[in-house]
Parts: sequence; C-alpha cells; structure tokens
Amino acid sequence: MKSSTSTAPAPRPTPDLVQAQGQAQGSVAGVPRPRADAVRNRERILAAAREAFVESGSGTPFDEVARRAGIGNATLYRHFPDRPTLVHHVVLFTMGRVTASAEASLAEEPDAFAALCRFTHAAADERIGALCPMLADGFDGDHPELLAARTALEEAVVTLLAAGQDAGLVRGDIGVGDLMVALSQLSRPLPGTACLDTDRFAHRHLQLFLDGLRAPARSELPGSATTLDDLRQKTM
Repeated sequence: MKSSTSTAPAPRPTPDLVQAQGQAQGSVAGVPRPRADAVRNRERILAAAREAFVESGSGTPFDEVARRAGIGNATLYRHFPDRPTLVHHVVLFTMGRVTASAEASLAEEPDAFAALCRFTHAAADERIGALCPMLADGFDGDHPELLAARTALEEAVVTLLAAGQDAGLVRGDIGVGDLMVALSQLSRPLPGTACLDTDRFAHRHLQLFLDGLRAPARSELPGSATTLDDLRQKTM
C-alpha cells in the first residue's frame, strides 16, 4: 500500500505513444506532424484489428478490419501495408495499454489488492488474450520493439503482484505466470466460434479467480508457482 506522501510514478508511454511523440518532436526539425485524423484512424484500426483477431484469429481479412474500423481499405493499407506489420503493431498497442493500466492501477488504488483487481479487469477489456495466438506463425518475437514492450509489461505486473504479496493481501504461492495464464484463458473466446458475447462471463470468472488469490490461502496449490521464465520456455 502506498503512503499518502509517496509520489505516484507516471505511467510509461505505450509504444504507439512514443512513436507519436517522436513524430511531434520531428515536426520542429521540419518533419510534418501527423494530422489528428490520421492518428485517430491508426488507433481505430488497431482497436478494430485487435477485436477481430480475438474473435477469428490474426488471419482475419483486411476488408473486415477496415469495416470494423469504419475506414476504407486504402486508409488501412496506408497505415499498415501488410499483415505482419499490422499484427506487429496490434501486439505493441495491446501490450502498451496493458502496461499503462498496471502502473496506473498501483498508483491510484487504495491498496495493492484493489490495484490487482482493477488491472486484471482492465487487461481483459484490452483483449490481452489476443496476444497468445499472434505470437506464433512466424511472428518476430525478437524484434527490439517487442522486447522493450514485453520487458515494460513484465516489470509492471511483477511490481503489482509483489506489492500485494508484500502487503500480505495476496497469497504467496503464486507467480506472475499464474496470473497471466489465467487472465489470458478467462478473457479470450475460442477463435471461430459463435461464443463472442463473453464479457459478462469473463469478468465474473476473473473476479472468482481474484478472490482465490486473497491471503490467507484456503488451499494448497499443486505444483509450484509459474514464473515468467516458465511462460517463455513454453510459448516463445
């Protein structure tokens, strides 16, 4: 729990925000600043693509992504000329927003367990479960932008969980990997199915999971806590 005199850390900018800031700074040196409508279109495309990928996988036709974003195909291709580029930026977009959510939750909530609950539900709304299927099929997992975004996300969630455990509010026999696996599984519908209206179920089930994380623990978990290294060995 933070003391009333502590200074809340500023949320880390998302990768897309960093890019936008760099472009804005470049305008001083003669590089045009991107138009507001172009920035809005980019955000709409990334959000629409994320939703489509959750429902139908990263092979969703570009026509469908453009339709969901409310823009024309030409606008979509102007921002993201091919599928690998779009997938890459959807992953960065989602990771950046989830990282900012973890940092804001810990800075703003009254205690570390409330912060963990806020973060988990917010991450579900950001469709973090969409990341897993996209990190395969030739995805460049060693791209410097991805590595930086993943490190930022991991550090934010490690800090968040450790705060709850240090305060005695979260059981100590779980790891960050346990949290991320459960979050991914409980917030993602099966691709290609008709079961798309899952939000009302996801948040109920996530809260049941979170209640199971409260200390003191009411049961003994089988196996050992899942770490981030465990996840990397199985998924990367």
